[in-house]
Amino acid sequence: MTYHLRDASHTDIPAITDIYRDSVLNGTASYEITPPGEAEMLQRFKAIIEKGYPYVVAEDADGTLLGYAYASAFRTRPAYRWLVEDSIYLSPLARGRGLGKVLLKELIERCTGLGFRQMAAVIGGASSASAGLHASLGFEMVGTMKGTGFKHGQWLDTIFMQRVLGDGTTTPPDLGAYPGILFES
Repeated sequence: MTYHLRDASHTDIPAITDIYRDSVLNGTASYEITPPGEAEMLQRFKAIIEKGYPYVVAEDADGTLLGYAYASAFRTRPAYRWLVEDSIYLSPLARGRGLGKVLLKELIERCTGLGFRQMAAVIGGASSASAGLHASLGFEMVGTMKGTGFKHGQWLDTIFMQRVLGDGTTTPPDLGAYPGILFES
């Protein structure tokens, strides 16, 4: 599969909305039941990029969007500012071809460069494919919440995985680094 990674832009919102719509309607990664429209997806996109978090898309040689990934705040309390959560969504045609790993690796590199110290994965539906993807890039299982969602006629578990970024907890964070500007202390 040939692809190109680049920063997402507002012009990608229609394709991002389509990919997410499929995930909402047919998957368990998102616990949303009704897919949001383009206006809502644009607002979500702006909320992420305006804070400087990475938001990346993969496209094929023809410019067709194959998938997207972004990092965002895990929680908004100031002490959490060194922890980021990843999200990855792929077009049905791109699944199972290694693109999710490429996108996640890109997020890890960018978030490490920004000064984040931990990355969390919140895996809806306890997807074994997503858990395997995250484990392949150094994430460790840190917990399972049973029956946290009800979708497609079944109760779903949520898996939490975590990965150290950069120095992790071995050194104090650089208070002047990127995460320090996200929240008021």
